[in-house]
Amino acid sequence: MKSNKFIDTVTVQVFAGDGGNGCASFRREKYIPKGGPDGGDGGHGGSVVFRADTDVSSLISLYYAPHQRAGKGGHGKGKQLHGKNGQDKVINIPCGTEVWDEQNGVMLADIISPGETFIAARGGKGGLGNCHWKTSTHQTPTEHTDGEPGEEKKILLKLKLISDVGLVGYPNAGKSSLLRAVSDAHPKVAAYPFTTLNPIIGTVIFNDHSRLTVADIPGLIDGAHRGVGLGHAFLRHIERARYLVFVVDMAGVDMRKPHEDYVNLRKEIELYRKDLLEKECLVVANKMDLPEAKENIDIFVKETGINPLRISAKTLDGIDEIRKILEKTCRDESE
Repeated sequence: MKSNKFIDTVTVQVFAGDGGNGCASFRREKYIPKGGPDGGDGGHGGSVVFRADTDVSSLISLYYAPHQRAGKGGHGKGKQLHGKNGQDKVINIPCGTEVWDEQNGVMLADIISPGETFIAARGGKGGLGNCHWKTSTHQTPTEHTDGEPGEEKKILLKLKLISDVGLVGYPNAGKSSLLRAVSDAHPKVAAYPFTTLNPIIGTVIFNDHSRLTVADIPGLIDGAHRGVGLGHAFLRHIERARYLVFVVDMAGVDMRKPHEDYVNLRKEIELYRKDLLEKECLVVANKMDLPEAKENIDIFVKETGINPLRISAKTLDGIDEIRKILEKTCRDESE
């Protein structure tokens, strides 16, 4: 049965191919009794290559196949025949994946653009055949070299979603409903927390055919900057977003105070990475169709000094206004 599990961090062991050995050989033909050396070189080992692919959205395939090997180089042969080069192991990964050397804790590459590649482990060079040692005073050399071993590395891959807009909010704030309302995505929606267990991206298409991507991130709870709950699964995926939308449950259906939710959301983001709060953002008061929301909105404005955009993702009130704001943001960024 095929798994739909979302994996955004995985450790893989990569093995580049060894180079083939050079050959020690001499010509043996009927009328040439003293033929010279004709040992061919070994082929180069294949490399392990990561390639960004827009059709890949998770690291799930590597989760179930954590050992990746490239092909070995073929050995050289007589008649100066070169060994076959080993086949590269090309691994498709999502755009926005960081490649880390797990042993040293060093980031090796940040693969963002579609088709971008990074060689994680290089194949070994092929050995030299004995024909390279022939000189006027050394007519019958037997020297040859073995191929070099391919590199072996332990690689940590971290996916950070690439999106234009990141939806920020507590569980059950209505982020998934909002994403459904503004985009082509269809995330699960239910009246209980943590229905979103992995990031979901939707595309918003405007009348002039311009578009932007919106990411619904797993709900944030207090202590997320320390990894509490789905903390890092939330916070890591807003790092690349250009624009943040704070979605606040203005009705307080989970018995929390909306203005405290907003303050705590900003606090968690600041504790994780302060510069994320420098992004342009929009504060949205969701669930304004409920009576409690109308009572809480005045308190929210008074306590935070922010007049949020009032919407209801359920009834679609205010959705057109959000689309207009996102469209303007999209155009401003492209100019």
